Amino acid sequence: MSLKSLLNSLEKELKEREKIKEEVQKIMRKATQLSKRAIVLTHQKEIKEAKKLLEEAKSLFGKLRKICVQYPDMFYSGIVNAAFQEYAEANILIGIIEKEEFVSPAEIEVPVIDYILGLADVIGELRRQALDALRHRNLAYAERCLKNMEMIYLELMAMDEGFILVPGLRRKCDVARRIIETTRGEITVEARRSSLEEAIRRLEEKLGK
Repeated sequence: MSLKSLLNSLEKELKEREKIKEEVQKIMRKATQLSKRAIVLTHQKEIKEAKKLLEEAKSLFGKLRKICVQYPDMFYSGIVNAAFQEYAEANILIGIIEKEEFVSPAEIEVPVIDYILGLADVIGELRRQALDALRHRNLAYAERCLKNMEMIYLELMAMDEGFILVPGLRRKCDVARRIIETTRGEITVEARRSSLEEAIRRLEEKLGK
């Protein structure tokens, strides 16, 4: 084969590859959007609808895997990682809210690194749950959310070589620590306020007798 023929063949292959890459990006953007919407619906207590969106996202990951049989390196591109992380985050959040359980990477078919990074992001979503609970005077649920936030953070920090093996985990844990500290402070203030209100109520009842 002449050099010209070889380069023409390679150019054709590169064009086909670029076409596939654009398709992968389109699919993963859609999967990410579905997972983000699922998280929003979960906070709105529309978990059934959230699960439907996650099933749709799951089917998109199925398409991705078929494409990556021919181009396996595309499976590890940034946009794919981001989509898996968002998907993992949504599934983990629902598992905690519904059953106080953590789904595994195998159960939701997510790469381990993306699962761990998604797990770290769940801390922020649990803060949102805690704040919603405080607004509705549900201190017990807010405290439960904080407990789960702290547990996730401590377990991630306890991974011996987590920061080495999972790129980006240290930054997420730094953010998580600040989120937890802020949330703990807000819950403490609410607990004291609630305790004071209860003490005043009891005093008023006593004086009214």
